Amino acid sequence: MSEAPPFWFQPPGLAALALAPFGWVYSAVAAKRMGSKPSYVSSLPVFCVGNLLAGGAGKTPTALAVAAIAKSMGNKPGFLSRGYGGNVSKPTSVDLSVHNARDVGDEPLLLAQACPTVVSSDRPAGARLLETMGVDLIIMDDGFQNPSLHKDFSLVVVDARRGLGNGFTIPAGPMRASLRAQLPHASAILVIGASDKTALVVRQAARMAKPTLAAALKARNASVWRGVRALAFAGIADPEKFFDTARALGVDVVEQQPFADHGVYSADDCNQLLQAADRGDLTLITTTKDAARLKGMGSAQDLLLKHCHIVQVEMQFETPKMVEGLIADTVKKAREHRLTLKG
Repeated sequence: MSEAPPFWFQPPGLAALALAPFGWVYSAVAAKRMGSKPSYVSSLPVFCVGNLLAGGAGKTPTALAVAAIAKSMGNKPGFLSRGYGGNVSKPTSVDLSVHNARDVGDEPLLLAQACPTVVSSDRPAGARLLETMGVDLIIMDDGFQNPSLHKDFSLVVVDARRGLGNGFTIPAGPMRASLRAQLPHASAILVIGASDKTALVVRQAARMAKPTLAAALKARNASVWRGVRALAFAGIADPEKFFDTARALGVDVVEQQPFADHGVYSADDCNQLLQAADRGDLTLITTTKDAARLKGMGSAQDLLLKHCHIVQVEMQFETPKMVEGLIADTVKKAREHRLTLKG
């Protein structure tokens, strides 16, 4: 879903209650699927970064941060992404000089700036391609609910701002399956930000002896934004989060324009944003994900990108050493698991 219904993140009302029976069926099917036996075990360790909800929770910045730590440990990670929003039909190694968001989706373009990246809706086929590319660790960006590829570790990301939404399952709420069905498949929980909306997840994870980590998204060069009068636009799962982040940096957000997550910016969209910024003498600001979705998509999109200023953020773990330990344990346990299978 590119745009979540607002009632998903409000206290349960008539819409959620009316759709709840459909959510129970969806949850039951999803839970059964998650319990299926993987069809493929990669020769490489697989570290999955997923979430409990439909839509964004900070998976891609988390995957990038995990990869950075893995590289600092001497590993050579590669990313495996579904490539949501792209149209490639077979496992594809992302080439930044060739591909745009229409080809491979927006998030893989960000991932490919850091590590070799493969886009594949068929996760086992994507893993096989990565195995030929000189990497020694596969980091999955999403795919927690997909059972087809064996995962050696699953880090489940929870955005403290959104929590579990209304707690209902699609279509009544944002949950991809019930919490009870999903948590047993998680290896650890990562809470991004601070809020009591994550209390239930943390409590249930603790009962299952699953570790909980903490992290926060931090803007790079934060001081340069103070006092900037801006027109902020974003097409992400929670555009308001970006607008609030900009304000917290000291940006005077005079105008804000949300777009659908993974949506394509039309020439009209681009021209209207440029004209509105010109009328108000405003600086155009957006996210790295939106910038990736504009590049190479047409003359109007390239012109808008040329006039944009990008607010770059990065995930900062509260305890990076703990992440190092999780990566090391994943690699070790994966090696032992492969030896057991051969035996």
